[in-house]
Amino acid sequence: MQEATTTTTEKANPNKLTAKNVIGYALGDTGGVLAFGVISSFLNMYYTDVFGINAAQIAILFLVARVWDAINDPIMGSIIDHLKPRKTGRFRPWIYFFSFPMMISLVLLFLPVYDWFGMSSTQLLIYAYITYIFYGMMYTGVNIPYGSMATVMTNDIKERSTLSMARTVGAGIGQMAGSVIFPLVVYSVAANGAKYLDGHKLFAATLVIVGFQIVAYQLNYRLTRENIIAPTKKKGESSVGKTLASLMKNRPFVTLSLASMLLIAGNMFTNTANGYLLKNYYEMPGLQSLVPIATYLPMALSIPFLNKLVMKFGKKELCGFGAFIAAGAYLVMFIWKIPNPYIFMGFLFLTGIGLSFFTMEVWAIVSDAIDYQDKLTGRREEGTSYAIFSFFRKMGQTVAGVGFNALLGVIGYVSAEAGAGDVVQQTPEVNNGIYTLATLVPFIMYLIMALLMQFGYNIGRKDAIALKNELEERNAKRDAQAKESQEA
Repeated sequence: MQEATTTTTEKANPNKLTAKNVIGYALGDTGGVLAFGVISSFLNMYYTDVFGINAAQIAILFLVARVWDAINDPIMGSIIDHLKPRKTGRFRPWIYFFSFPMMISLVLLFLPVYDWFGMSSTQLLIYAYITYIFYGMMYTGVNIPYGSMATVMTNDIKERSTLSMARTVGAGIGQMAGSVIFPLVVYSVAANGAKYLDGHKLFAATLVIVGFQIVAYQLNYRLTRENIIAPTKKKGESSVGKTLASLMKNRPFVTLSLASMLLIAGNMFTNTANGYLLKNYYEMPGLQSLVPIATYLPMALSIPFLNKLVMKFGKKELCGFGAFIAAGAYLVMFIWKIPNPYIFMGFLFLTGIGLSFFTMEVWAIVSDAIDYQDKLTGRREEGTSYAIFSFFRKMGQTVAGVGFNALLGVIGYVSAEAGAGDVVQQTPEVNNGIYTLATLVPFIMYLIMALLMQFGYNIGRKDAIALKNELEERNAKRDAQAKESQEA
C-alpha cells in the first residue's frame, strides 16, 4: 500500500496518476452509487407499498433529513479539514472507516422488520426516520472525503478531467443495479396477476449489493493515493461559519453549486417522470429499463474524446454548450408531443449527449472552484467546501422529490390503493399532463443551468490554467520561505 508523501517534484508537478489510481478512484463512486441507485429507485415505493407510510409523511421525513444534512455535512467537512492527516492521507482513511457502517445502514433500510417483528404503522414510521437519517449520516462520512480526495490526488487540469470522467463511469456502473437489474428481480406477481414490490426479494438483492460494495471500497482504498498534502487547519483558524461566508463570495463556487443542484434535480425528476410517462402516456412500462441506457451510453461514447475537447475548448464552455443542447431537445419534445416512444427515446439520447459534458466534468470543475477559494482566502478547505457543495446537490434531490409529487397532484393523478396493483386508468387529460411535466420542467431546469454556466461561472479554459500556475507559484514561495525559516 502506497503512503502519501510529498517531494519538491510533486509540489511543482504531482506524481502522474496511474491507471490503477484512476480505476481505484472510480470504484469509490461505484460503491456509493450502488446504494444510492437502489434507494433513489425503490425506497419511496418501499415506504408506501411495503411499510404503508403515506406520501405526506414521507415528504416530511425527507425534508427533516435534508435539514439535518444542512447541519451534518459542513460539520463533517470541517472535522476532516482540522484533524491531522494520517500517513495514508487526509481523506482515504475516512472513506475506508465509514464505508462499513454505511453498508450496514443500507441493510437496515430494507430489513423486513414489518414481517419479522410485526411492527405497527407508527413503529415503522419511527424505524424509517432512524434508519434513513442514520444512512444519510454514514453516506456523508464516505461521500465528503471521497469528493474532496480528487483535489489532492492531482492539480493537473487534464488529470482532474480524467478523474471526473472516471467517477462518472464508476457511478454509472453502480446506477445500473438499481435502474436496470433490480426491476427484473424485486417484483412478484399477486393472485390477480398484478405485480407488486416484494420486500423480501428487495432485501435479498440488497445483501448482494453490499457484497459488491465491500470489494469496491477495498479496492478504492488500496489503489488510490494522495499526492498533495494541504496544511492542517489550526484551532480557531477557520470555522464552518467563516468558510460558508467566504464561499458565498466565491462566484464560481456559488454558480456551480446552483447549476449542479439543477442537474441533480433535473436528472431525478426525469427518472421519476419517465416511469409514469412510459406506463400511462405510451402504455409501454417495459421500456423504462432502456432509459438509463439512453442517458449513460452517450457518456461512454464521449470518453475517448472528452479530454481533448476539454483541453481545446475548456470545461465551462463545454458544460454550458451541452446544457443548451439538452434544454433545446426538451423544448422540441414539449412542443412536438412525440407520438412514438422510440422516437422519444432517441431524444433522450440527445439530451444525454448534452448533459454528458456537465455530468462527467462536474467533479473537475468543483476542484477548480475550490482552488479559486484557496486563491481568495489563502486556505485549503477541501472538506468543508465539498460538504457545502454536496448539500446543494442534496437539495436538488429534495426539489425533485417534493416538486414532482406536488405537480402530480396538480394535474389530478389518481393513485391506486395499496396492494390493489396497477388498476387505475388515468384520464387523457392527466396523461397529457404527465407528458408536459416530463418535458417542460426539465427544459426550464436545464435552460437555467446552461445560463448559469455560460454567464455566471467565470473560470474558463484560460482562467483555469492561470489559476493553476498562480497557486503553484504561491505555494512554491511559501514552501521556500518555510524551509529558510527552519534552516535559520
